[in-house]
Amino acid sequence: MMTYPKYRALVATLVEEGKSTGATQSEALTQYSLLNNKRMQRLDKKGILSDSAIEKVRSYNKPVEWIVLTESWCGDAAQVLPYVNKIASLNDNIELKIALRDEHLDLMDQYLTNGGRSIPKLIMIDKETKEVLNTFGPRPSEATKMVEDYKNTYGTLTPEFKKDLQIWYTKDKGQNAVNDLVSLLA
Repeated sequence: MMTYPKYRALVATLVEEGKSTGATQSEALTQYSLLNNKRMQRLDKKGILSDSAIEKVRSYNKPVEWIVLTESWCGDAAQVLPYVNKIASLNDNIELKIALRDEHLDLMDQYLTNGGRSIPKLIMIDKETKEVLNTFGPRPSEATKMVEDYKNTYGTLTPEFKKDLQIWYTKDKGQNAVNDLVSLLA
């Protein structure tokens, strides 16, 4: 497991080498990683949290660990992780650790989404009791509903839908993810 800055440095290095995270390497995964690295760079710099979100995060007083399972090629992760980091950075009670899914399948398999290894997956653990308090992922609630509705209508996600989902992320500016993540701290 690694810190967010170490994860970002790893992704940047792999992109420079024409690679992605994970044992499986392909041109497609490399291209997704390249695009996602750019997305994360942009959101690391320009993503903002509302004043009310900042206030709620800063007032949280229970020591927790947020473990996020991810991979560099995951488009949802690229849209969410910068906000996870921004939130965790606001409160010393939140320790953020990034774990590569494919290197932690034993952990991933405990938190499947509809039977799949969908990422990103955030696991919130009480640092004192080691109890899992909550989970988040693989998408913000509105995006999850969009995906479920599309799958129910068409059976599978098409490249066109995936493009529309990325447009939704851009228009939403991370606010649905922020609201969902802050609600974990209730």
